[in-house]
Amino acid sequence: MSGSKRVILLDDDPAMRRSLSLALELAGYQVQAHGSAEDLFEALEPEQPGCLVLDLKMPGLDGLAVQEELHARGCTLPVIFISAFGDIPTTVRALKAGAVDFIEKPFSTETLVARVEEALAQDRHQRDQNGERARIAQRVRELTPREFEVMQWVTGGLSNKEIARELAISPRTVEKYRARVMEKMRAESIAALCQMVATAADAVTSVQHSGSNG
Repeated sequence: MSGSKRVILLDDDPAMRRSLSLALELAGYQVQAHGSAEDLFEALEPEQPGCLVLDLKMPGLDGLAVQEELHARGCTLPVIFISAFGDIPTTVRALKAGAVDFIEKPFSTETLVARVEEALAQDRHQRDQNGERARIAQRVRELTPREFEVMQWVTGGLSNKEIARELAISPRTVEKYRARVMEKMRAESIAALCQMVATAADAVTSVQHSGSNG
């Protein structure tokens, strides 16, 4: 099951699971419902967009333990906890562990739908950011060592003359490298280039340590 309207539901109570599934399906969501953590882990597709709605109190692994296991498996889908037994310490622990919301039972369908919409919006935003970061990182890796070096100096605020002195080359040569960097990085301005470098900081650091290709 895939799609930006996917909701993965985990609740050990069959009646509650059916009720929540029906409410979410009527609201237009694709619901993947599970009665146990084991079933959820077996069917989990974290690369697909969506969010998770987890019951807090369950036999075996409780909701917090499930959340921890999801993180251990590299799942970054937003998590919403539901529970009739919420307390402040538990809520704080869940939110600190990355949950986006905590809803106490009983709650209305409108409340659940509103929280699910917020979680799905967060997931879409995170995926957009990850995609942009990956695209920029690939452009960084395609720079030659000299182009990468010039990019570092340019984004550090140095002028062509200053870069030329640092690299012992002519300002005209620096300008050529600078133009290539702007073209390869698809940057319309120095400000845009600086933003790209900040966005893909991990990739820039990796290239610094290993050297650019080419």
